[in-house]
Amino acid sequence: MDSKEVRFPKYMVYCVLMACIEAFSNGWIIGSANVPGLVTHECENGMAQVAAKGLPDCLPMNTALWGFAVSAFCVGGLIASLFGGAVQEKLGRRLTMIVNNSGFIIGSLLCSVAVHQAMFIIGRILCGLSCGLGSLVVPTYIGEVSTIKARGTMGSCNQFLIVIGILLASAIGLPLASVPLWRVNYAIAAFPAIFQAVFFPTCVETPRWLVAKNRIDDARHSLQKLRGNSNIDTEFYEMVEGIKGTAVANALLRGNGVTGDEGLKVTDDKETGSVDVNSEEKGENNVDHKTYSMIDVMRDPVTRRIGITVFIHHIIQQLSGMNAVMYYSTNIFLLAFDNSQSMAQLMAIITTIVNFAATIFTVCVIDRFGRRPLLLIAEAGTCIFSVLLVVGYKTNTPGLLIASVFLYVASFAVGIGPIPWLITSEMTPTYAASSVGAASTCINWCMNFLIGQVFPVIFAAIAGWSFLIFAVICAMAFCFTFFALPETKGRSLESIVRGYDKYKK
Repeated sequence: MDSKEVRFPKYMVYCVLMACIEAFSNGWIIGSANVPGLVTHECENGMAQVAAKGLPDCLPMNTALWGFAVSAFCVGGLIASLFGGAVQEKLGRRLTMIVNNSGFIIGSLLCSVAVHQAMFIIGRILCGLSCGLGSLVVPTYIGEVSTIKARGTMGSCNQFLIVIGILLASAIGLPLASVPLWRVNYAIAAFPAIFQAVFFPTCVETPRWLVAKNRIDDARHSLQKLRGNSNIDTEFYEMVEGIKGTAVANALLRGNGVTGDEGLKVTDDKETGSVDVNSEEKGENNVDHKTYSMIDVMRDPVTRRIGITVFIHHIIQQLSGMNAVMYYSTNIFLLAFDNSQSMAQLMAIITTIVNFAATIFTVCVIDRFGRRPLLLIAEAGTCIFSVLLVVGYKTNTPGLLIASVFLYVASFAVGIGPIPWLITSEMTPTYAASSVGAASTCINWCMNFLIGQVFPVIFAAIAGWSFLIFAVICAMAFCFTFFALPETKGRSLESIVRGYDKYKK
């Protein structure tokens, strides 16, 4: 069977799941401060060492300092996104992920043994560095090793493991929300990171990165291992052609005894000799692309169009308001339950379960329905349910308020959550992947930090009315997706990029 027709080769699935351990750690870091947060910075004995010798019972912080300590991982994520593209391009996707676990390990252990507020904040920043770099390299790795038929499902696993991490952090954090067990809660993130660092060397480097680095034989071996017993000739030809040009692809495949008569579309019969993979020969489909910087991305009309489409969808992901709901869901539910703290906390936990269930649905259907339909449904849903949430707030209808929050979260998880990360690797050519991926991650973390800092102010001023802002943004997002985003389901990266050739000057 041709490798373009296979779906879930066992070794490929293994590599994807191993990569997603990093996404789980990311989710745990996001959710770890939610439930045990109060006992971390407020407890009866304060800095006194009563429960454990050498370690204070808690780290007293006022509301402002605790808010900064929690969001400090966003600062680390932003910093990592600025240099992450260069790191994954230099070290490769696999080694970058292995090295990236050091931030999770050191940062989480530093938080767990913190004897001063500064130690805790530094630990959160170190964890954020790994979250930021992981947000870039994990989707890139998954996109570059996955089969065309299963790329959506595999790509959604990244978001799925983040959601699992958040959910388990909330569930496990509940019994650990006491002195001194809150320290164990922050240490847990180190264990999956250690596991991945030890076992991820059993996974291969991505074939696309190897081709870009002129390691053609290694790339072919890597692709064959990922695809099992399938015939990889056509897929490998398109991969080399997209990165190194038609002449290089034809020459390399002729060297392997592959010709157009064997099922490959050879487009340049004049090339009969060997071709230097560093050739600068120019032509419509005959260019050995250098690695693009961000300036190169913006100069090229094709990559510029792709980049802008990807960037705007990352902005949409954050400005649609999901993190505002997740960060402040307890405050929102207080509006529905007349300041009943216990009921509000219960509803907040149920919200994470709804997010988890909707993400499972997305993983199951994304390669059947496609990216565009799911994203349009998600954007329409978040718009509608944001409006209904405001109606529930204005009319003081608890049932409508609760249902609107749950359905809003489900709508987000169906498309706006996973798809921006998925299309980043699906639409961006390999030679521009690191620059576009790094810029996308940077934009995402900037918007995340902005929402975390600005929304509390807006919510304090206008409460439930604040979701009208998100409704307007989601309506605009629907229009942009409808007109600007192509369907990528079942298409090779090269085919998607060729679809943008009409924008060339």
